Amino acid sequence: MGFDRFLHWLSDTPFSVTMRESIWAEPIVETVHVLTLTVFLGFVLLLDLRLLDVAMRRWRVSQVFGQLNVGMFAGFAVMLVTGLLLFSGDPVTFFSTIFFKLKMIMLALAGVNVFLFNMTLGRRMAEWDQAPRTPVAVKAVALVSLVLWVLIVSAGRAIAYDLPPP
Repeated sequence: MGFDRFLHWLSDTPFSVTMRESIWAEPIVETVHVLTLTVFLGFVLLLDLRLLDVAMRRWRVSQVFGQLNVGMFAGFAVMLVTGLLLFSGDPVTFFSTIFFKLKMIMLALAGVNVFLFNMTLGRRMAEWDQAPRTPVAVKAVALVSLVLWVLIVSAGRAIAYDLPPP
């Protein structure tokens, strides 16, 4: 089964039809998606600002991670599920937009950024946790994160303007 056939199959499932035709399903899922996006981005912003030495400098980075990681990952999990639900409502149309594809690429890049941080710099957090400034490489990771999330949100918003009217 090719990817195009999969998208058409998904579009024809009862769940997809319900998401498209229900008066309440899409608006409720969209609202939860946006609200959890806000919560998630709040945590990301605080963490990245700490890594950039802009905010919460009295707290060790490990403390900030410890406090924010659970909420950040919970927000991301809900955001991911609601995003998949929204996509399933009209997968063929969503996948046809350049902004959806750009958003997916940038989400993957954000994931790579987090993975690389956790596999490299993050493993040495104890070495720089007590330092007066975070290392330049750590700041670069935080800056990349902030830029990617601004672009992800912008692309997500642009999807709505690229879709044909209902």
